[in-house]
Amino acid sequence: MTTTSIRPLVAGNWKMNGLSDALGEAEAIRDGVAALGGRAPSVLICPPATLVAALAARMERSALRVGAQDCHWEPSGAYTGDISAEMIRNAGGTAVIVGHSERRAGHGELDRIVRTKAAAAHRASLLAIVCVGETKGQREAGLTLDVVRRQVVASLPEGATAENTAIAYEPVWAIGTGLIPSLTDVIEVHAAIRRELASRLGETGRRIAILYGGSVNPGNAGELLSLPEVGGALVGGASLRAEDFLAVIRAAMPETGSALA
Repeated sequence: MTTTSIRPLVAGNWKMNGLSDALGEAEAIRDGVAALGGRAPSVLICPPATLVAALAARMERSALRVGAQDCHWEPSGAYTGDISAEMIRNAGGTAVIVGHSERRAGHGELDRIVRTKAAAAHRASLLAIVCVGETKGQREAGLTLDVVRRQVVASLPEGATAENTAIAYEPVWAIGTGLIPSLTDVIEVHAAIRRELASRLGETGRRIAILYGGSVNPGNAGELLSLPEVGGALVGGASLRAEDFLAVIRAAMPETGSALA
């Protein structure tokens, strides 16, 4: 974990999965987090937009927070099919993922678009989880650190702080594949992100949580979450089942090797 006093964040990205019956899994996660008490990390679930309001209502007065997977940069307007950060907040959300590689690749989102979405999240008092990461080709070409540093610099808006922003490093080639970089590679990339944040933002840059994402599961979470500068996890498929997600959450607790402030 980081050497600074950052409380770990474990965020579940449900992607385009989940109908109303999935709320039962979320309730099981809520109850499991409650049973862990005050030593649990911060826990967030980002379901499809159709479930944000219903899930937020069920999580009210619990430690489990609810977010969304994307937002538009404008507060309202003629943007058919989009939702604004203000709408997420109005539905009970407290966070939003921006710049996920599936949005960057499938929807042509450039760093400048990610930056405007993160700024919109801040405008609506949401935590912006800004995703960065290299493709397989970029890694094989030795460009990983250059790509990630560029994305961090170009995707963060003015006013980013440890309270309104987290970074999620997700190597694109590892998402949903079951593959992960070597632990040495994860350490190297997270250290480079921390240096970039500290250089740009000073003390607040040393406190922003840097999550690891990309095929995080109960089998590898313990090792990953114990690494320097890994301040939590952005979890895909393993967040859809309460049993698996709770195992990842427990891996972020101090008795399993993580340093919880």
